[in-house]
Amino acid sequence: MAASPEPKGRRTRAEQRAATEKLILDTAEELFSQRGYFGVTIKDVADAMGIHPALIHYYHAGKKAIFDAVFERRVGYAVTVRTAGLDAYEAKVGDHPTVEGVLRAYYDGAFDVYIKGDEGWNAFGRIFAQVNNAPGYGAEKMDLYFDPLVLRLIDLLQKALPDADPRDLFWSFQFTSGAYTLILSRTGRIDRLSDGLCRSDDFEAVRERFVTFMAAGFDALYKARQTRGAPSAG
Repeated sequence: MAASPEPKGRRTRAEQRAATEKLILDTAEELFSQRGYFGVTIKDVADAMGIHPALIHYYHAGKKAIFDAVFERRVGYAVTVRTAGLDAYEAKVGDHPTVEGVLRAYYDGAFDVYIKGDEGWNAFGRIFAQVNNAPGYGAEKMDLYFDPLVLRLIDLLQKALPDADPRDLFWSFQFTSGAYTLILSRTGRIDRLSDGLCRSDDFEAVRERFVTFMAAGFDALYKARQTRGAPSAG
């Protein structure tokens, strides 16, 4: 005998489960973005949802599992966007990349995610910044998801500046990565310093300036070393 169809408008159990799971992750994502990993408990998530903590435990084994799920539901797309940017750029320029071109391929699409994505991406951006800038739980996720991509970026930069000291490229990336994650943190400090002239959530303004500024730093460090005639580490 065929199963009776679900009454119109009633969600299936799978749909209900998916909706609850999304609400848990959305709520946890916002809390983690505000307080960091160590500042959030499962009870905090449950209280924010207005449910008993036992329901959270039904879906996730513990806080680490929730944090992993929060991070992993977006990080894959973030990596895909950057990989696609580098793929398209390499296909276009072949063996003749430029520093600005490489950085733009890597970062422009990343900024697009925060410009065009939902509000959850802003919360994820803060979490990403926390993970990238602190030795606490989550730092290993950068190793897992981003290190291969960053090493590919460094290889392309080395191709753009073939006689550059590799140490300069790694340090320049470190400076760039730190600035990028400060931007994702949206602390509001620039808003106060500029008396509202600049807004920390204005990713369009950031994208317009970021790569040009950072590429100039790579080039200036490279030219300074060439002028000094310092020996290369390579």
